[in-house]
Amino acid sequence: MPTIVTHAAAPLALRLGLGGRAISTRLAACGMIASMLPDLDVVGLRLGVSYASQYGHRGFTHSLAVAAVAALVGACFHRRLRTGFFCALLFLFAAIASHGLLDTFTNGGRGVALLWPWSNERFFAPWRPIEVSPLGVSGFFSARGAEVLKSELTCVWAPALAAGLALLAARRR
Repeated sequence: MPTIVTHAAAPLALRLGLGGRAISTRLAACGMIASMLPDLDVVGLRLGVSYASQYGHRGFTHSLAVAAVAALVGACFHRRLRTGFFCALLFLFAAIASHGLLDTFTNGGRGVALLWPWSNERFFAPWRPIEVSPLGVSGFFSARGAEVLKSELTCVWAPALAAGLALLAARRR
């Protein structure tokens, strides 16, 4: 997986590209937090849930179905997020779904259960340039952690910034 913080790149890029009128500050903050939520499944590892289980890491919490349900729940709070229901639904779905999709581009793990509950198959993207992040905090503050950050800067943050700026430029035309 990319580091937990890097999952915020997608909602940040969308906010940059679509602007504050379309994506309120509250919605953007909620999207950033929501983009990290699928990794709550690591708690299961500590409780003895097998990594390979559909309830293990990168299992059902990383699926598009869970992203849709979570986005629907979040969209119910659209007034507090200072946006419309449909805007909240789409933005939150994109933020949460981006988590599993980004994880498919990493070079480690067992893949991502994107199609759960219809399939327990785990998927990887055909191109996997992102170094898989260590799960523990100690691994993050190491030479390996520095490699992961470098790959995330070049393969996630830079493209996200470019996409956000391109969307902004297109919107301003």
